[in-house]
Amino acid sequence: MDRLPWAKFHWMVVVGLGISWILDGLEIQLVSMGGYEKTLNMNSTEVGLTATVYLVGQVVGALTLGRLTDTWGRKKLFIITLAIYLIGSGIAGLSMNVWFLWLFRFIAGLGIGGEYTAINSAIDELIPAKYRGPVDLAVNGTYWAGAMLGAAASYIVLNPDYVPSDWGWRISFFIGPVLGLIIIWLRRHIPESPRWMVTHGHAEEASQIVDDIEASVQASGKELAPVDESEFMWIKAKEELPFRDVMNVFFKKYPDRTFLGIPMMVTQSFLYNAIFFTTAMVLKNFYHVSENGAALYFFPFALGNLLGPLLLGPLFDTVGRRKMIFGSYFFAGAVLLSAFLFKAGALNAMTHTLLWCIAFFFASAGASSAYLTVSEIFPLEVRGQAISYFFAVAQLVGSTGPALFGALVGDGTDRGGLFWGYVLGSVVMMAGGIIAWFFGVDAEGKGLEDIADPLSKYDDDDLQVV
Repeated sequence: MDRLPWAKFHWMVVVGLGISWILDGLEIQLVSMGGYEKTLNMNSTEVGLTATVYLVGQVVGALTLGRLTDTWGRKKLFIITLAIYLIGSGIAGLSMNVWFLWLFRFIAGLGIGGEYTAINSAIDELIPAKYRGPVDLAVNGTYWAGAMLGAAASYIVLNPDYVPSDWGWRISFFIGPVLGLIIIWLRRHIPESPRWMVTHGHAEEASQIVDDIEASVQASGKELAPVDESEFMWIKAKEELPFRDVMNVFFKKYPDRTFLGIPMMVTQSFLYNAIFFTTAMVLKNFYHVSENGAALYFFPFALGNLLGPLLLGPLFDTVGRRKMIFGSYFFAGAVLLSAFLFKAGALNAMTHTLLWCIAFFFASAGASSAYLTVSEIFPLEVRGQAISYFFAVAQLVGSTGPALFGALVGDGTDRGGLFWGYVLGSVVMMAGGIIAWFFGVDAEGKGLEDIADPLSKYDDDDLQVV
């Protein structure tokens, strides 16, 4: 799989799996614009809880479906999780009361939590080693393309001049599921990961999948080099790994990699949640920007987040993982020290947004590399669970960011509190970069099995016994 040239098959994988983040960004942005609070007679606390319920659903989905990704397989889960997400999101659009809305927002969150684990696992195992870094970063970064589309669509579906207010928000819930039905059809043609199949006793089926992929590549006129015998290994298939053994992998076999992965995930989650969810409040309270005006400032912010992974992604393979992770985290934190300009009153809405764009150009690449890192540095048998557990921890810690920064924003009369909040965010991101510098894994261009041996691999002593 790692020696294959880029082919039509890989485009199918990227589009079929990566499109989920565009749908997620589209739907999240549309839902965050509201409209349902008037129809369902919700107060501000209940509106806030709607986002919390979705977040809790993501955590529960990651913890439960992540283990199933390693047990049942990548393909089953990336079909099931998308279906759960689409059903939850679509039915939420039929809500007649708050509890009905919360229930199906929770279900939608379950699906997205599972999507993170299944999709990142499958992409890493199906994409050749020399393309894995840029592809993974680009796919995770496309969330912001969906968010931009959602912001644009909201001007139509949530505009009472075009759509009645009681129907506009319902339509916004339906857009993602309608598009998602096409994606489910496409995903049916994406094969199971041959790597997963071999470790679960399906060697013949795995071989047939690889043969079919190779045949399609050769049919396009591309030559394939033979597999180097040094890459061969013996595998003893296991259906399921006990949870105790999973924990031993994280805390006994690879404790340094666990120490790397958790701070990378937590720091980016805290910064993103803290600033993203309070952006409109800062613009309105400190710079007196109207609600409609605040929405317009979202587009350059999202554009910076989108361009970061796309433009910097290739450098994670050429310059190297360790250097680029350190650089993206550290530069993002350094730009946030513009907090001193904010405190001095030297910024306006435009210059403040510009600095956010620069900071998150780097932070977005760093955040995407966090998912790449935790998905490639652990053995195949626990890959899904590594993503799910680290994601869950990051979301739980990151969920404190909006509450903290929201309190620091206040009524916009005192800049001191938010100043220290920005300094905290800066220090947190720089710390994540420093940890990556010292504990990072030089995974660029390497096959997954070269980064971490499968747990089911026979060692030399085992082969002598056989």
